[in-house]
Amino acid sequence: MQSKDLLTQWQHLAGTDLGVTDWLTIDQQRINSFAETTLDHQLIHIDPTAQATQNLGGTIAHGFLSLSLLSYLGATLTKPHIGDNTVLNYGLNRVRFINPVASGSDIRLHMKVLSAGENPQGVLVTFHSEVEIKNTQKPALIAEQLALFLYQ
Repeated sequence: MQSKDLLTQWQHLAGTDLGVTDWLTIDQQRINSFAETTLDHQLIHIDPTAQATQNLGGTIAHGFLSLSLLSYLGATLTKPHIGDNTVLNYGLNRVRFINPVASGSDIRLHMKVLSAGENPQGVLVTFHSEVEIKNTQKPALIAEQLALFLYQ
C-alpha cells in the first residue's frame, strides 16, 4: 500500500473499535511451553500441588504470556485493514496486569485504534488493547500498544 494511502487509512480509523478476536484457550501445555522458553518456572505457573498455587485456585499463566499474545491476536483484527503490509511491534506505553489467567481459561483481545501518525518508515498506530477472560468481569490486562506499519 502506498505511504499516503496507508497513513490516510489509519488516521481515518482513529477512534474506531476494531472489535474482538475469537477465544483462545490458555491450557497448561501452553503455560509450560512458555515457562521453558522464558526459563520462568515459578510454581504458580507449573505446579498445581504447590501451596501458593492452591491459594490461587490452580496454576496461572505468566502475565508476559498473555502480553506476548497481543501480536498474534492483534494481527487478526488489523489484517483486514492492512492486507500484507509488514508490521513491527513498536512497544508499549503502558501495561497493567489486572487479573490472573487460570490454566484452561479462554482469552480474547478487544482492540481500539487510538491514534495514527507518520513515521519515516511507515505509520505508527497506537491501540488500546484489552485481553478479556471468558466469564470474568475484570480483564487479564490492559495495554496501550504501538505498532509500526511499514511502507512498502
